[in-house]
Amino acid sequence: MNAQERYLSEVFTNAQVITQPNVSYGVNIDFLTSDFSNPANYGPEVTELQTAVSTSQPIPAVYFNIADPSTVVKVADLKMDIYQPDQSVDSETARPIFIFVHTGNALPPPLNGSPNGTKTDSSAVEVCKRMARRGYVAVSMDYRNGWNPLGTSVEERRGTLLNAIYRAVHDVKQCVRSLKANAATYALDPNKVILYGEGTGGYITLAVATLDEPSELFIPKFVPDPFQPNVSYIDTNTVGNIDGFNGALNLYRTNGQNSDVNFCVNAGGALADTSWLAPGDVPMVAFHTVFDPFAPFSQGIVIVPTTGEQVVEVQGSNVFMKLANDYGNNNSFSTLPGGDAWTDRARSLYGSTQTHVGGSVTINTGTEGLFPMVTPDWPGLAVAPFEEASPWQWWDPNGALAQVVVAPGPPPVTAGQASQASNPNFSGTKGRAYIDTIMGYMNPRIVCALELGPCAVGIDENDPIAIGVEMAPNPAHDIVRINSANAVIRMVEVYDVNGRRVSAENVENIAFTLQRNGLKAGAYFVVLTFDQGTVTRKLMLD
Repeated sequence: MNAQERYLSEVFTNAQVITQPNVSYGVNIDFLTSDFSNPANYGPEVTELQTAVSTSQPIPAVYFNIADPSTVVKVADLKMDIYQPDQSVDSETARPIFIFVHTGNALPPPLNGSPNGTKTDSSAVEVCKRMARRGYVAVSMDYRNGWNPLGTSVEERRGTLLNAIYRAVHDVKQCVRSLKANAATYALDPNKVILYGEGTGGYITLAVATLDEPSELFIPKFVPDPFQPNVSYIDTNTVGNIDGFNGALNLYRTNGQNSDVNFCVNAGGALADTSWLAPGDVPMVAFHTVFDPFAPFSQGIVIVPTTGEQVVEVQGSNVFMKLANDYGNNNSFSTLPGGDAWTDRARSLYGSTQTHVGGSVTINTGTEGLFPMVTPDWPGLAVAPFEEASPWQWWDPNGALAQVVVAPGPPPVTAGQASQASNPNFSGTKGRAYIDTIMGYMNPRIVCALELGPCAVGIDENDPIAIGVEMAPNPAHDIVRINSANAVIRMVEVYDVNGRRVSAENVENIAFTLQRNGLKAGAYFVVLTFDQGTVTRKLMLD
């Protein structure tokens, strides 16, 4: 079943998946550790850095060492962890790329008030390993942090945070370009790139997928002074253009690769503005708790969990996923048959009104690709709104990061305790259960959109439809007779052992005779499509 179930099921074992940690994908100026208060101090250093990069010379080591006081500008060597099936056991030479972008409020833990916010978060490692066992090359990447939550004005706090997200967008694009440049090394398909963002990473991946016009940085919410409509919070002359190049404080250079992506997933987070979304943008899948207290499920203000800062009005998954469907961007999977628990659950919630301690929310119809997560009230919490944000996350409660005091109290509050405010019963068991749902709902839609196999959900082998399928003779020489006792067969497709479709015919009957039509001897997979999903059978031709 390897060729057929790859990308949907785990076809490799843990022992067959290898991890390459801390692979460099780019170097750029670190705004978290640099001091830009005096141009006379940082100006000459920036010039030295730009010259070194432009002439392909190594950047002096002092710029990497945050403890070295001889420079006020510091750079970050950005890393990614790569999870992939061992190429000694995987013959595929063009594997889709899955990039995980972690949460963290644009600050490192525990400075962000949480034990989470790195490429090695529990959920990041779990998701990437599961994707690698399905046959993807999965990457968990770091990106640059740094904004001023203690700024004396709303404009300063908002501006520094928006710029931090914008720089992270550049980092994701640099990571994509780096991976594409090394496609042969990692056996990648550069035309099948999936971005997955969790929490803050959701804002970032949605921006990567939709921000494609410079004018989109100048919509009213990104202009601090309405009397200066040509001045955005984002100064591209300083931090670079939307592709991640140029800018006085930006070191990225082209490597001949593009930063195009082909699929976007957000688990939490929100879209900066629906004006960024357009027909022809990449397909999207969204996982969002209906009463998320920080990233609005519908439309509202982004709230920074660490400070309670109200940043800017955005549109959540309930809004932008309807627009993505209206534009036809999700057409590749919008007609997936039901019958699986995840699709049926999501669709059962469309059009429903959910009530909560914090109020009520009506989930939109026409939002294929949205999995609304209805989580329980937590009235026992000390502080409203008694709601969950990221139930797929967990952490080691006894770990060093979780034990750091982030609020002096009284009583003092640790980073782990602070995160429990929106995930009160966190655990590895709970987090993995939510990731089960994410995997079950997300992967069939990736397969459809990126044409990685049949666009249908597999029917359980214990289902009467699957039990009622007969295929004989097998092995076969010329013809194969296929019968279905309990449902009408809509289509019959045949795939070779490399997952390539070699034949397809509409049937619309309970019986079908499959002709060999010159196929070579060997193993094949016959996929039968029903209204309820698909049934796959292995066929041997002698």
